[in-house]
Amino acid sequence: MGERAFLGMSHSPLMGLSPVPAQAGAELQAAIARVRDQVLAYAPELVVLIAPDHYNGFFNRLMPPFCIGTQARAVGDYLSPAGPLRVDAPLALEMADALMDRGFDAAVSRRMEVDHGFAQPLQLLWGGLDTPPVVPVFVNAVAPPGIPRLFRCRDLGRAIGDFLDGVPRRTLLIGSGGLSHEPPVPTLDHPDPEVRERITVPRAATPGEREAKTRRVMAAGQALAAGAGTLKPLAPDWDRRWMDALAGPAGGLDALCAWPEDAIAREAGASAHESKTWLIARAALTGRVQEPVFRYYRAIPEYIAGFGLMLMTQQGGAG
Repeated sequence: MGERAFLGMSHSPLMGLSPVPAQAGAELQAAIARVRDQVLAYAPELVVLIAPDHYNGFFNRLMPPFCIGTQARAVGDYLSPAGPLRVDAPLALEMADALMDRGFDAAVSRRMEVDHGFAQPLQLLWGGLDTPPVVPVFVNAVAPPGIPRLFRCRDLGRAIGDFLDGVPRRTLLIGSGGLSHEPPVPTLDHPDPEVRERITVPRAATPGEREAKTRRVMAAGQALAAGAGTLKPLAPDWDRRWMDALAGPAGGLDALCAWPEDAIAREAGASAHESKTWLIARAALTGRVQEPVFRYYRAIPEYIAGFGLMLMTQQGGAG
């Protein structure tokens, strides 16, 4: 069985852009530094990076629930780095083929475009996109009805874990996103037809559009922190219950999958579906797991995110 670890890691496009109280910012940076040190000490030989997109690489014209990339390029939105990810293309294809045998008809992208959801965790851990080899796995978390259900995410994670049993590399599985989270991501219910078109037809945003989007999201974060605006408040209790469910043995994942799907957006925000990236990555630890090596949580409204970090390792043997 290949040695592996799980890292659940929230992301926020507003990190470094939106000011936060000094104590909160220092605490978060210290927590990230601790996780970074532990990841670098673990020295993964492979990273399976599971993350969403925010209408930068995937659009409603064709929105797969899951997609594996054999190439991937980060668009460089907000303060995240731009450029190619170091994708292990043969292994990505091998994983896609193995998942087909397990009944997961994941899409395959030969030229995946990704945004800060993929790039930011690599940036925070390795300083940029020069990382160990990566297999990128996209999860739709913004465009219903094709948002994968909890049980399907758990089962995908287990199938990935079974595949990794035959990969003799020390592997870090990163789930990037969440937790409670409702940034101003438009939907097809938006009244403006130009907005609906923009999230349907693939095209690169212009510099002006990207700047306007950044300012809009920054303003939304400041309004949320001030108790104003229309965004759903963060849900720390929901976030902690989510982390508790992932922190224990595999049976906790089955209990989590009994949560009502419609309660996710209602209780924790429309983009709380991003938290399912954590579920996939955690479910890939198919052996015995230890208590979390590190766990951190803080609700940061300026970042429009219940910000969590959780690192767990697998001991081997049946779980």
